[in-house]
Amino acid sequence: MRVLVCIKRVPAVAGRITLTPDERAIDIKYLGFAIGPHEECAVEGAVRLVEEHGGESVVLTLGPAEALEQLRDALALGVNRAIHLVTDAQEWDAGSTAAAIVDAIRADEAASGPFDVILLGNEAADSGGYQVGVRIGRALGRPMVAGIKGLTVAGGVASAEQEVAGGRDVYDLPLPAVIGVLEGLNLPRFPSVPGRLRAKSKPVATSSPARGAQGLDLVRLVVPQGVSKQAVVLGSGSDAAPAVVEMLAGLGVI
Repeated sequence: MRVLVCIKRVPAVAGRITLTPDERAIDIKYLGFAIGPHEECAVEGAVRLVEEHGGESVVLTLGPAEALEQLRDALALGVNRAIHLVTDAQEWDAGSTAAAIVDAIRADEAASGPFDVILLGNEAADSGGYQVGVRIGRALGRPMVAGIKGLTVAGGVASAEQEVAGGRDVYDLPLPAVIGVLEGLNLPRFPSVPGRLRAKSKPVATSSPARGAQGLDLVRLVVPQGVSKQAVVLGSGSDAAPAVVEMLAGLGVI
């Protein structure tokens, strides 16, 4: 079995997002980067499929030279090799991103055979974009399903489970297939020290695709206002009792 997993270099989830003065980019001076949470589960899913069925797992990203760090993280978790589509720091829209990835997939499949499963995170953790997987599936003429929290592969069929109200829907996709997974699909492992050492010697193929005409124009970025938390001192000792009762009554508890 051959499994491809696509990842993206995104700001660390716990990081505080600040913008450059022109509001057209994220200030990365004090910001860490990581693989998105959905994509971490996709990487784990790829490794597990190869552990179960044998074969090869490949990780691919389209991003700046620094995204090699995230590729090495995936390789440290057990992925066999990597493909890096190197870009400058500009954001690519979904159409051009999918087109570059499809070209890379076709080139790799021409040399090594088709991927049975292509895994992606359900959406990008930074931009919230969710079209890339759908576009890849359509361009390759392969079935695609997203929002998946359960996945098994047997007999040339991928059974993908999607959570719905009151239960789960199960989609049986003939292989090869493209699948967008959600955080919670599995519990991703942590890279071991030997895994990180092995990752340094695993092959990474690099190329620089041309950035096509963009269907979206960046006007400016906006950081949403967070919900601030505050504490209210109701008093001390027995003097606070009436205020506590009043507050609970206002909440409808009593």
